[in-house]
Amino acid sequence: MTKKFSFFSKDIVCVMLATFFYQFSIQAVNPLMNGYARNLGISSTFAGIIVGIMSLTSMVLRPFAGNLTDRISKYRLALIGGSLCAISDFGYLFSLGAPWLLFFRIINGLGFVLCTVCLATWMAYLVPRQHLGAAMGYYGLLNALAMAIAPALAISIYQLLGYKFIIGLAALSAVAMVVVIQLIDNRAKPSVDLKDQHFKIIQRDALPVAMIFSLLSIPYFVTQADIVMYVQERHLTITVSLFFLCYSLVLIVIRMLLKNYFDTISFGIWFAICIMATIGYIILLTIMQNNFEMILAAGLMAVGFGVMVSVSQSTELLLAPMKEQGLANATYYLGSDIGMSIGPIIGGILSTILPLKFFYPVMLLVVPLTAIIYLFNRRKLNAAVQYN
Repeated sequence: MTKKFSFFSKDIVCVMLATFFYQFSIQAVNPLMNGYARNLGISSTFAGIIVGIMSLTSMVLRPFAGNLTDRISKYRLALIGGSLCAISDFGYLFSLGAPWLLFFRIINGLGFVLCTVCLATWMAYLVPRQHLGAAMGYYGLLNALAMAIAPALAISIYQLLGYKFIIGLAALSAVAMVVVIQLIDNRAKPSVDLKDQHFKIIQRDALPVAMIFSLLSIPYFVTQADIVMYVQERHLTITVSLFFLCYSLVLIVIRMLLKNYFDTISFGIWFAICIMATIGYIILLTIMQNNFEMILAAGLMAVGFGVMVSVSQSTELLLAPMKEQGLANATYYLGSDIGMSIGPIIGGILSTILPLKFFYPVMLLVVPLTAIIYLFNRRKLNAAVQYN
């Protein structure tokens, strides 16, 4: 009789915990970095460069991280990535000026890119292909928890205990990630002959998924960057701090309820659901006047964007060959990096060239663009669940 697979084996639980700790170390520092830099006497312009250089570093290095992940044991790469995150956090504590802060921010970007690609691929390595969707759901759940808890905690207590307390907490979290991976028995050593592997920028089969995910991430990152400004400019009496808290809570519930369906329902059905939810939350953010409408928009964003995070990641892994799983993850995360980078830029441009009432409606343009990409690739994308 076949033994039932468990997602709560020691190795899988440790990978998920490591994911939470490294994400916590990143997300606790990110919302405070601008203020911390300016508190050190750095100009607002250069502080912005310091904040953004981490994302730029990770975007440039994605292909290298993907190729390395397919060539080196996941343990070794995670150890390097987690150590770099810890080093950069301790570096922030002792930086006295802009050059050092910029340097450690680049180191943080390098650690971040290695951890994101490596740990997601390690998780996929530990589970059977037929459970990959559920695995990415659990993996995304720990990401969502860290991304909800860390910024909320950092913003809530830094005024009481100071920037350095939060940065020190982030450093300890990165150290905890390094400690946790020591407990993992299966260190995911690649079985591929390195001579047969050539350096690639992207994984071709994963590219359509990455393009769709990149487009759908733009309204999310615009909202992340500009919703406070948007609410203030519209003079709305809304508790905007509830938005991403509600988003995270709804996303956690959805991923727990739907985790087993990610492996059996085709991409096209998920895509249709996410597109309808995306249209819904963009319309609600356009017309919202109260907290109820804002919370409903947050819930629809959890469906429109949050569900697509897990669906996209499991689909690109199923489409890519086993020897290119790391490169496939790198391609997927490159789509996220692009959305993260250009989303706030688009938001800044829109707020200056268009009346505020058009700020969100313009983002509906992502709907036909993603639909075109999906239609051209629908057979391959819908067949992904049959490849496991």
